[in-house]
Amino acid sequence: MTTLRLVLGDQLNSRHSWFAHVDPEVVYVLMEMRQETDYVLHHAQKILAIFAAMRRFAWALRAAGHRVHYLAIDAPDNHQRIDANLDALIPRFAVRRFEYQAPDEWRLDQMLEHYAAKLPIAAQMVESEHFLSARREALSLFGSRERWLMERFYRHMRLRHAVLLESGSEPAGGRWNFDADNRRPWRGTPPLPADTRTHHDHAALWKTISAAGVNSFGAPQAHSLPWPQGRAEALRQFEAFVAYALPHFGPYQDAMHSQAPRLFHGLLSFALNTKMLAPREVIVRVEKAWRAGAVPLASAEGFIRQVLGWREYVRNVYWSRMPGYAQVNALDHRRPLPSWFWNGRTHMRCLALAIGQSLREAYAHHIQRLMVIGNFALLAELDPHAVHRWYLGVYIDAFEWVELPNTLGMSQFADGGLITTKPYIAGAAYIDRMGDYCKGCRYDRRARTGARACPFNALYWQFLDRHRERLGTLPRLAMAYRQWDRFSTEARAAVREHARLTLEQLDTL
Repeated sequence: MTTLRLVLGDQLNSRHSWFAHVDPEVVYVLMEMRQETDYVLHHAQKILAIFAAMRRFAWALRAAGHRVHYLAIDAPDNHQRIDANLDALIPRFAVRRFEYQAPDEWRLDQMLEHYAAKLPIAAQMVESEHFLSARREALSLFGSRERWLMERFYRHMRLRHAVLLESGSEPAGGRWNFDADNRRPWRGTPPLPADTRTHHDHAALWKTISAAGVNSFGAPQAHSLPWPQGRAEALRQFEAFVAYALPHFGPYQDAMHSQAPRLFHGLLSFALNTKMLAPREVIVRVEKAWRAGAVPLASAEGFIRQVLGWREYVRNVYWSRMPGYAQVNALDHRRPLPSWFWNGRTHMRCLALAIGQSLREAYAHHIQRLMVIGNFALLAELDPHAVHRWYLGVYIDAFEWVELPNTLGMSQFADGGLITTKPYIAGAAYIDRMGDYCKGCRYDRRARTGARACPFNALYWQFLDRHRERLGTLPRLAMAYRQWDRFSTEARAAVREHARLTLEQLDTL
């Protein structure tokens, strides 16, 4: 009796129990499809890296003795949709049982659930065996509360999995969170770690993808693609991060520098989100490095909070709130993205650097995404769903379960404050404080109005002014509103007018 098992492009977990034994009656199927390349416009490197990793994974399964059917993007019998391909493969292999791992994205979960329910053969969804919490575990903690604070979920996960604890249930170092220690700008020291990643030549695969008519944007780097293609490579990259970057990751994780886009970040999220690496193993390894004295506690805790806390938390938000979460727009922002989101050609140096890097490398770290690009998008009243589609397409690690809450919730406050206690907004002073992005910019970071005034400043005050009814009672914005109230009537009017003109000419900034 043949069993057909579907492996999606973000389910490249070689340690899944499926693969523990070779069964000649099991056929594994992997598919490159226009359904997945086209549901949003994707960065070229994202398409290329996922397809290359899928091909490497299929090769490894075959080498281990498993039966594999691989549908390439240009295969004549590829119907370019999961359901249509399965309809063709089930009779071809005389399949009597269909199995698939739980998808991470709502659209695929619903599609496969409905498809499996209609099959005349046995069908089963199994766990992906990747995450450290259930899809909706946070519901038992938060229920119907208006705000789901990550810190509570993070402590729950620390206790449940016995991570960074002392005396059974006390946090290591006497604190649950060392974020206050991790906000330094980087001024050239300590020295940056070498980039030891393997660069792959996938020019032939890129030619195939292009010939198949797949649309994309950004630089493909097909002759020198730096993203890991398999578990062994991802593990080497992770170990290099622990040895050379993690010791300094904590203090400088929020820093930005024009000459150091990577700084001390590990660039591990692509490998994690495609399941080449498991969250448990990276958490255990980082805690071990701290206990051995190789990594400061603030750096270890800061990294673990991102994986055990935030990553698991946003997945819970996604699954607990979908499908309605994808439609939220609490602030009613509607403006289209400026054209420079697609080419990086803006006179605002911080945005030119952050967006230019994103288009070139399919990567930006969390502060570039949140406090430069996302901050501007929120202040400029850009449509959060357009911002979401751009983020989902541009970043190598962006899959909807993790990207959607990060963008609509944390970055754009479109959920009205479900996952944040205030909007993440700032004027130019914050961007200048955290790096060198303001140096050499056409705009004056200190000015609120005038031809050379940094657009962030007037837009910041205009945003607070416009949304005072909703935001004016938030404790974390009280100081900002007191400062706004100290402006003279004339100064407030000038700021409003400058913001109005700025919003009318976003494409030319």
